[in-house]
Amino acid sequence: MILAIMASVLITNALLSPCLVLRDGDTGKVISFYPVKEGDEFSITFVHSVNNSPVTDIYQIRNGKLYVVRTIYYSFGAGVQTEIEDGQTLDYGPDGSMIVSGFNIPMDNLSYIVGTVSDHELEIDGQSISLRELCGRNVTVRFTCEYRFNILQSKDHG
Repeated sequence: MILAIMASVLITNALLSPCLVLRDGDTGKVISFYPVKEGDEFSITFVHSVNNSPVTDIYQIRNGKLYVVRTIYYSFGAGVQTEIEDGQTLDYGPDGSMIVSGFNIPMDNLSYIVGTVSDHELEIDGQSISLRELCGRNVTVRFTCEYRFNILQSKDHG
């Protein structure tokens, strides 16, 4: 009996892989998913609705959870960080960007509302994906890290 349970657990673990899962925030329906591994990063870039400049939020997969690790922006204004907190650093990129890092905050409820005026771009595994094209305009997209069966993995379907 114990051997059967151990075999079942091993087989299940071999077939399951962590994925970044995008769901419709209203219906919970899976929009898409992308295989990830521990330490992988992905980002969301959008034009801030108030100060009209690009913002990129970078997240990392840690222990099956999403953590915000840094953000990149180009101008101060309402809705963007104006002070550096304990443990955070501010660096400047060669393009004049401001890079704030050291957040290390778990994001249990990471959601974005896909823009109607400007797009939101998901950058993952070297791909740039338009969330407007993938999800539609004005859709709330919820991001989670979940385990899915390997045989079902596809980068463009749920």
